[in-house]
Amino acid sequence: MTGAREEVLGRIRTALGERRPDVAIPRDYRATDDRPAATLLDVLVDRLEDYKASVLRCGPDEVGPTVAAALDTGLGAGWEAASVVVAPGVPAGWRPDGATEDDGRPAVELAAFSATLTGIAVAIAETGTLVLDGGPLSGRRAISLLPDCLVCVVEAAQVVGGVPEALPRLDPNAPLTMVSGPSATSDIELQRVEGVHGPRTLVVVLVG
Repeated sequence: MTGAREEVLGRIRTALGERRPDVAIPRDYRATDDRPAATLLDVLVDRLEDYKASVLRCGPDEVGPTVAAALDTGLGAGWEAASVVVAPGVPAGWRPDGATEDDGRPAVELAAFSATLTGIAVAIAETGTLVLDGGPLSGRRAISLLPDCLVCVVEAAQVVGGVPEALPRLDPNAPLTMVSGPSATSDIELQRVEGVHGPRTLVVVLVG
């Protein structure tokens, strides 16, 4: 396969020759969103709920209790804090007492946890997408994929209107994970199946 690829690319280089034309890339698409911040938050909530995620809104001083309520939503009453794995950069005030901080254990062991608590890097209102970048607040990719319930805390300042506005905030070399609702797929008869490629339950705590 590698040899065939190199042969095809070599033929293209030969056909183009040494003097390759400069092609201007049009960038006249909308790069910013002028809608008020409150409107963007409402759009984000609308998109997330349309994707079958649950959204709980709170003020900056209510994150901890709201995370607990989010876990009630995702896991049902009676969940145990020890069954929740937390990204290492999540602030102490957001964490349930007794939750387990991710310590880099083998990824397969993460599947034993019932839920994950993370922050995010940026949220895109228009597409209802949460972007995790692998940093301390988001945690490594495995913790957002293996437990069955994912709880993400989103702060109002992290919400932008569209994709062109989000990309400059992200490191292109980071292991980006884009989450648009719970993991789901449909078969040829349009039967929806959740939890195939990641958590079947997504609960978002929107702060602000």
